[in-house]
Amino acid sequence: MQHTPFRFRVSPALAALPFAVALAMMTGTAQAAGFQLAENDAIALGRAYAGGASAPGDCSMVVNNPAAMSQFNVSCLQADVTAIQFSTQFHGSGTDLLGRPLTGGDGGNGGAVIPVPAAYYVRPINDQFVIGAAMTVPYGFQTEYNDRWMGRYLAQTTKLQSPAITVAGSWKASDEFSLGLSLVIQRTSATLGQAVNLGTILAQPTNGAWLPQEADARAQLKGSDWGFGWGLGLLWKPTDNDRIGFNFRSQIDHTIDGKATFEVPSNLLPYFNGAFVNTDGVADFNTPAYARVSWWHTANDRLSFGADVGYTHWSSFDKLVVNYANPAQAAYNRPTIFGFEDTWFVSVGADYRLNDKWTLRGGVAYDQTPTVDEHRDPRVPDGSRKWIAFGADYAYSDTMRFSVGFAHLFVDDGVINDTSSTYDTLVGHFESYGNLLGFSGQITF
Repeated sequence: MQHTPFRFRVSPALAALPFAVALAMMTGTAQAAGFQLAENDAIALGRAYAGGASAPGDCSMVVNNPAAMSQFNVSCLQADVTAIQFSTQFHGSGTDLLGRPLTGGDGGNGGAVIPVPAAYYVRPINDQFVIGAAMTVPYGFQTEYNDRWMGRYLAQTTKLQSPAITVAGSWKASDEFSLGLSLVIQRTSATLGQAVNLGTILAQPTNGAWLPQEADARAQLKGSDWGFGWGLGLLWKPTDNDRIGFNFRSQIDHTIDGKATFEVPSNLLPYFNGAFVNTDGVADFNTPAYARVSWWHTANDRLSFGADVGYTHWSSFDKLVVNYANPAQAAYNRPTIFGFEDTWFVSVGADYRLNDKWTLRGGVAYDQTPTVDEHRDPRVPDGSRKWIAFGADYAYSDTMRFSVGFAHLFVDDGVINDTSSTYDTLVGHFESYGNLLGFSGQITF
């Protein structure tokens, strides 16, 4: 295909695959701002996680505050599963380097329905020491847009999973104070794909024989890594009716080791001097540190209520660089700036015991987004969230209980004005919402 010659310059350093964005900015279906998942406990979900680090009778304290395991004088097994339904829809338009409209549709619903499992075990050793173990998924999400949507050069398929094993111990120093410590073993894996606008890259070297959007490639990156972290918990009982908990989880550093694969028309490969062929790649990636303070008050034998304040150190995301084993790929790579900001989460909620069998609960919350308009990417159609939650608890016997929790998330629109490394600009906003439905079963013995 021949066109009238014209001249413009595409810097090879900017004509890059923005894989870095996909590796770190994993949002989509995550429901605790950014790609953090709070959904590890259906009991606390029913009150929007108010009292999540201090309320009694919850085996999830293994991860939510190991010091609070000291409240157990019997062993406990608990299994949870939460279905996360996240919906996100793009509204807007886009242009390529020449200012022409980007072809394709709006991408459809980029969200998904994802099950998040969790399991806990707590065992007292004596009057002072309690140990516990847990399997949770503290980080994760999945988004996917239609193949030929207008934002395909920025994002198409993204999947993150970070299952973790936690081993914890609690020491009851006195009737008022307990201390907990934990070790976290976490495996993070990522799969992501997108289109590459080869027409833009080739326009200058072919003197306009190819133009933007006339030659697309597909690219995918898969990688994984193990990482280790730690946690600290405190529990203080200032009165017989009040519990104040503190939980801290450290940042966990990963070096994602993976493989990039490319699908490029064979007649175009000679133009790239060995680039855009399958190659290994590594990138540093971390899951951020976070802390929470939790208060729970027992008013009487029927009513109890509490509040939570959480802080996540999202500003640890500055930039990400993928280092490819193929040196020819370096000319088509660049750092990705995140611009994430630290966030706060606040919630209030209550439990009301109807009778010996049934307990009802409810809560509300506000959850800040770490994303900012300047750097928001279609892989991260995130906005701040307002929660409303409800739940119920059924005591089948003195040693067995079942819980259900539901929350609806009202998500602020995610405004986007983002340009790919091949100068494809997407302008508009994402309209999103989320629903969470969790189930829990607990047995003590």
